[in-house]
Amino acid sequence: MREPRRLGYDAVTGKTAYALTAPGGLLEGVADMTALETATVWRALAEAMIEGDQISGDEAAFVLARVVESLGDVLAIAARVVGDNDALALYAEAGRNMGAGLRGMKS
Repeated sequence: MREPRRLGYDAVTGKTAYALTAPGGLLEGVADMTALETATVWRALAEAMIEGDQISGDEAAFVLARVVESLGDVLAIAARVVGDNDALALYAEAGRNMGAGLRGMKS
């Protein structure tokens, strides 16, 4: 059974909007974009906290929990994309090309 996916926030009420999405549908695309945007924000916050002043254990636990939740959402998207269109081969090829390019660079 599919779980409702988060679509972001309703601008009028300020409440989180959820929907049951259909594979390949418009709402699935909106939910994917929301998950990717959310993960990007939590990653940036976590990075800023790591590079900044020392934070409390409670603060670190709060941010880590959100990063783990976002990572779970993004990994589900990535797994679906890889399964749908063999994107893994494209990423592997791109990785090999970047590695070859880096090997040719002089420091």
